[in-house]
Parts: sequence; structure tokens; C-alpha cells
Amino acid sequence: MKFTEEHEWLRVEGDVVVVGITEHASEQLGDVVFVELPEVGGEVAKDDEVVVIESVKAASDILAPLDGEITEVNEALVDEPGKVNDDPMGDAWFFKIKASDLSQMDDYMDEAAYKDFIG
Repeated sequence: MKFTEEHEWLRVEGDVVVVGITEHASEQLGDVVFVELPEVGGEVAKDDEVVVIESVKAASDILAPLDGEITEVNEALVDEPGKVNDDPMGDAWFFKIKASDLSQMDDYMDEAAYKDFIG
């Protein structure tokens, strides 16, 4: 698993990368009340805004960590956005992206580096 400075976690499954937010990000957001997901089949470029999250504290965006195509979204989060707080590193993933260049993953932190990053 890799981590971005924007507090996303990335799990590689073949040539697909599953994207969610870390427990740290979930705690910082507070209670999540709304999630807007991208369309399946859409092409995205690294750093495109692809997900909107609204919590009791703020609205935030999740950026595409890689260039590629959105292959699946977690529709359960639309009906139950609170899952992001309950299981951010598990069932509350946001989308899956078929990466056009998996070497972009090399830019991200491993777990030990992420823990140092958040202090």
C-alpha cells in the first residue's frame, strides 16, 4: 500500500489501483455527510479532482493519484457516507482506476514514510 501527501491510500490489484482516504484524513474531516463519486469509464489525469467529500467541518476533494480510467466506484458511500468514518482503510474505498502508467506509484510514500509524514 502507498500513501499520498493528500492522505489518500493506494492499493494495487493487478493493473488497477484502489483509492481511499486514511484514518488520519477521516479523523480530520469529522463526520462525513456527502460523497460525490466520478463516473465509471471516465478518463482522468493525475491530480484531477475526482471525488467531493463534505463533512460537518469542511468540503474536500480527492485527486486522481494516477493517469487512467475509472473502472469502478463504491456506490455504497453515496447512500452511507458515514462509512468513510467507520472503515476508511477497508470497505470505504472511493474508486478504482486502471492506471495507464503504474510507475507513477513510485512517487508515493510507503506506510513508514506516511507515519513520519503525519507525525
